[in-house]
Amino acid sequence: MIAAGAALVVAGFLLSAILCHVVRAVAPRLGLVDRPGGRKDHARPTPMGGGLAVFGALLAVVGMAAAVVHFAPSWLPESVTPYLPGLWHRGGELVGLLGLSAFVMLVGLADDFLGVPWPPRLVAQILAAIGLVLLGVRATLFPPFSGPWVAGGLTVLWVVALTNAFNFLDNMDGLAASVALIACLVFSAAQVAVGGLFVPALLLILAGALGGFLLHNRPPARLFLGDAGSNLLGFLLGSLTVAGTFTRPYESKDPSSPFSVLTPLLVMALPLYDMTTVLIIRAREGRSLFQADRRHFSHRLVGRGLTPGQAVATMDFITLVAGLGALLLHHPWLSAADAALIVAQAVCLLVVVAILESTSVRVERPAHGQGPSPDSPRKTVGRPSDP
Repeated sequence: MIAAGAALVVAGFLLSAILCHVVRAVAPRLGLVDRPGGRKDHARPTPMGGGLAVFGALLAVVGMAAAVVHFAPSWLPESVTPYLPGLWHRGGELVGLLGLSAFVMLVGLADDFLGVPWPPRLVAQILAAIGLVLLGVRATLFPPFSGPWVAGGLTVLWVVALTNAFNFLDNMDGLAASVALIACLVFSAAQVAVGGLFVPALLLILAGALGGFLLHNRPPARLFLGDAGSNLLGFLLGSLTVAGTFTRPYESKDPSSPFSVLTPLLVMALPLYDMTTVLIIRAREGRSLFQADRRHFSHRLVGRGLTPGQAVATMDFITLVAGLGALLLHHPWLSAADAALIVAQAVCLLVVVAILESTSVRVERPAHGQGPSPDSPRKTVGRPSDP
């Protein structure tokens, strides 16, 4: 099983790295280029379309895996064989999910080329999320949120929120892809722990594809995701977290805690925090909620003295810390108090982040023309404005 998972990651990585080379060569000829200027940091025109390469690699590996399952099942580990009928049974759901993801990606691609206003983009995302619910992919929650209408509505809200959260998060080299890669690995581990195979396999392929893309997106980036790629990542992760399971059935020998359904919320705490704080800042300043700016969490970290690379690493580790705590939520011995402690840990982490990024810059004042004394009081000399 470990070898099969590693093969999926490696296949996604290699295909994505190759396809990214192709996109870098073709995108400028098609005019799919992000030019510097305004709020943008990059100094030279940079090809977009990295999301196309990631999605292409995902489709290619899924196709190869399906061919192996159909034509050469003997190549698969014996432990997987009992699950093959179930995998084929979910084939229609997979095709529908990938088709809706492609639709969201194409809407983002139109935005990359033409600059589509946000209302039709939002409507397209809502329609795609509703299509997902109609396929039967919806959140499984505990009462009173377990009714089909409530679960369907929360599924639409979750998928649309994550789609936009990753669009917001794609504002610095390597940021959205690295956070998504960490999320893929944590989600796949959480689902394998309760016996999942179908969705973890897709997540591992996506993780490998993101690794191949990051070879081209590490600073200074030579390829961007574009809105097509960031919207694709958010929609895929939102969909796969709903399509997968984080619990074992209650009738099983070792059923899981019902609180494991909180796993996606903890792993995605940082993208949701970034989106929420940006929207609050824009609303407070009386600007459009969907007007691009430099008020994102990563920009605020850079405004407080971090380099862009340090800001990205900080956000990656915050995602990882919250995600590692979520890996405990499936254990059957977990009580409501235990689950509350794990959630509280993630909330406290974000509160500490919020406090640190809201503090003023303080320096030592020299006394009477002398150098600063280690015992001299610190004086606030001003808070730098957010970039």
